[in-house]
Amino acid sequence: MCWLRGPGASSAAASAPILWRMLRQVIHTGLKSFFYKLGLFVSRHPVFFLTLPIVLTIIFGFLFFSRYKPATDLEALVAPSHSLAKIERSLASSLFPLNQERLYSDLHTPARYGRLIVLAKPGGNVLAQAEHVLRVHRAVLDMKVNHRGYNYTFSHLCVLADGDKRCLMDDIITLLEELRLAALANSTTAKVPITYPTTKLKNGRQSFIGHQLGGVAEVPNSKDQRVKSARAIQMTYYLQNYGSVIQDHINEQWENEFCTLIHQLQEEHPDIQLYSMASFSLLRDFQKTIELSRSKIVVSLMLVLLAATLSSSMKDCLRSKPFLGLLGVLTICISIVTAAGIFFVTDGKYNSTLLGIPFFAMGHGTKGVFELLSGWRRTRESLPFKDRVADAYSDVMVSYTMTSSLYIITFGMGASPFTNIEAVKIFCQNMCITIVLNYFYVFSFYGSCLVFAGQLEQNRYHSIFCCKIPSEEYLDRQPIWFQTMMSDGHQHSTHHEPDPYENHFIQHFLRDHYNEWITNTYVKPFVVILYLIYASFSFMGCLQISGGSNIINLLAIDSPSVSYAFIQQKYFSNYSPVIGFYIYEPLEYWNTTVQEDLKTITHGFNTESWMEQFYHFLKVGNISASNKTDFINVLQNVFLKKPEFQHFRNDIIISRSGDELNIIASRMYLVARTSENTQREVVELLEKLRPLSLIQSIKFIVFNPTFVFMDHYGLAVTMPVAISGFSILLVLILTFFLVIQPLGNFWLIITVTSIELGVLGLMTLWNVDMDCVSIMCLIYALNFAIDHCSPLLYTFVLATEHTRTLCIQDSLKENGTAIIQNVISFLVGLVPLLFVPSNLTSTLFKCLLLTGSCTILHCFVILPVFLTFFPPSKKRHKKKRRAKRKEREEIECIEIQENADHVTSI
Repeated sequence: MCWLRGPGASSAAASAPILWRMLRQVIHTGLKSFFYKLGLFVSRHPVFFLTLPIVLTIIFGFLFFSRYKPATDLEALVAPSHSLAKIERSLASSLFPLNQERLYSDLHTPARYGRLIVLAKPGGNVLAQAEHVLRVHRAVLDMKVNHRGYNYTFSHLCVLADGDKRCLMDDIITLLEELRLAALANSTTAKVPITYPTTKLKNGRQSFIGHQLGGVAEVPNSKDQRVKSARAIQMTYYLQNYGSVIQDHINEQWENEFCTLIHQLQEEHPDIQLYSMASFSLLRDFQKTIELSRSKIVVSLMLVLLAATLSSSMKDCLRSKPFLGLLGVLTICISIVTAAGIFFVTDGKYNSTLLGIPFFAMGHGTKGVFELLSGWRRTRESLPFKDRVADAYSDVMVSYTMTSSLYIITFGMGASPFTNIEAVKIFCQNMCITIVLNYFYVFSFYGSCLVFAGQLEQNRYHSIFCCKIPSEEYLDRQPIWFQTMMSDGHQHSTHHEPDPYENHFIQHFLRDHYNEWITNTYVKPFVVILYLIYASFSFMGCLQISGGSNIINLLAIDSPSVSYAFIQQKYFSNYSPVIGFYIYEPLEYWNTTVQEDLKTITHGFNTESWMEQFYHFLKVGNISASNKTDFINVLQNVFLKKPEFQHFRNDIIISRSGDELNIIASRMYLVARTSENTQREVVELLEKLRPLSLIQSIKFIVFNPTFVFMDHYGLAVTMPVAISGFSILLVLILTFFLVIQPLGNFWLIITVTSIELGVLGLMTLWNVDMDCVSIMCLIYALNFAIDHCSPLLYTFVLATEHTRTLCIQDSLKENGTAIIQNVISFLVGLVPLLFVPSNLTSTLFKCLLLTGSCTILHCFVILPVFLTFFPPSKKRHKKKRRAKRKEREEIECIEIQENADHVTSI
């Protein structure tokens, strides 16, 4: 209550902001003093700080090459770690062996297998090529694998079913055999009536061929969906998996021979196209990106070295620092090698997603290098070189420490248990180690290089040739080219400029041309329109974000897996992957109510079900099975003994308790009709089926191997970005009380949000899905934006010029050179990624290009204009200057009055 407040309360409340400001200034001054002393310590012991990082790099670099191990489990890397589908798989596997499933239809299948798609030429009919298809099939069956003197064929290794060595693609093979015989008989009446997607085999058994026959054209006006022609046939050869190392090795040998054989058979059968794939193909093609990108990474490093060297050069041979730009990039390189060695020492395994770490680390590390170089150039030349190094540390290392800390916080949150994708977690852990080493190497190794460069400059040695710069008299007698190479920029001038480093070409461009142009009144409306266009496209893209559970996004473009997946999607996407429907508790199958409930759940699906066939069998045979005893007796002793129904024996688990028999579990298969966007529809289907298991009286689970990759993927990929963004927001809010001007944090939050949403929206419009690679890039975009925008914003809010325009011009002049140097080096290093034929590097290139482009757009176009409209106001600085000037004039007047003989000149 205000009337109870004492007379001192008002003054106490008014003094609180002053105390906070004093506290912030004390903290800021303390940090600057600490880094000044650190700079002095490094400059006094440069040899130690130069050799220690080199020794660490040699040790851990050796460990990096000696302990290099690639990852071997793709599912563990890119599938959500905590997935309900994995629990469902364990339960389904405990009831029924997953390697005896008959209808798996997608890329992700259990155990070892070989897949083959036979495609007819355009306009052709693969059913008319039955002879060629059967020859290929027989060649696969007769293929031998030698292991320790024993020859193994597919008949020795295949999955056993019904007591014989029956292949799991026998249905389509049987149909092709019948077609071949009909063609040999040359009889129009003997043609096999194939119906789609379910057909009846010669033994009377119903078979679902929706995933074995693709590109189907039906007979016009056919009531039973009779097949007229088909473009493709898909066959899968499943191998036994006993869990032994020897068996797995033999199976892997068979898969290798299978892929080689299919390549040979393609040359022997030019009338058909063959596409093969094995269980190891996904992992091999995932890791293939590493091999494809090695030479491109070397080229990228050369380009970054060239860009850093050129951007650090000047005409002034004394103050030019090309070698410091070169050594700055090498500093980051050796820190990355050291971090990789530490990663492998801790039993880490390399995977292709870690390919982004060199680019991420380079983008942050070179920013610190260029800032330190700019800080050196802002120091006074008259100071000893050790003091100049200390001043540069005091000026730069506070902000570099802050941004490095934010990197560690955000990627540390990405490495936390909240992250549900192992590849992202491993990447973030490695990134945290790399950032820590980057920070250490920049202030130690690069700081030592800066000390030696400063000593050479103070002793007037040439920045490239390291020779003494000759005197002015000697230069006057030499040719022009020699004078140009050896001139320090002051030999032929009558006066010295206050800041000789302003002759740097980037600094000169910003000071004399760009600053005046971007803050021009006539340019500002166009910038506002540009930002509205940028925001509109970003918002539109954010509304179209799609999940990226398709693992093809991580594979090499020209790999067999991608070719196979493309053909499969084109010709076999009419039906969803086969969903296993598992009833895991005893059920009264003979009860009419239970039967109706099952029909309700499976309504709208194509089903492969023993129940449906058994109920039809009872109805046709007019057999009564209205109680438990009759139902199980007829099922076990009559139905399952008929040849056309014997394949259902693996779908029912019957247990005996005394004299009583019980059906304790059973399974059937569901297939949904889908459009081209199979993946999205399957996810929606999964989200609809699972809740039914909770509200229905029938206890069941649904499972397909693809569910492990799709389950809650949208939540899994967005969680690291959300957590990292929240952690940055929390840190910036908390540091409101630690920075000298809290308004800088506010502007930083707005700017980073704008950049992040821009990258996210434009990334979506550029057909980049939300997969593990793009998520890591989005986390990096948060930090990259803070890295480059924070010095610009804090310099602006702390500037003391009397107009906002002059303040932003000073800010660009002070920080623009380092930002341009780093962003150009960063973007130039991305160019070789364009030439790596991999979806993973394509995603990496697009995301990082958008990150760099959006950041530089905000730093040099959007912020310089918008900051002239909005707070902080600079009027108080103008008033202070006027008051000081008035006070100074009054003092001068008093002095003149007291000294009548004082003479002034105008």
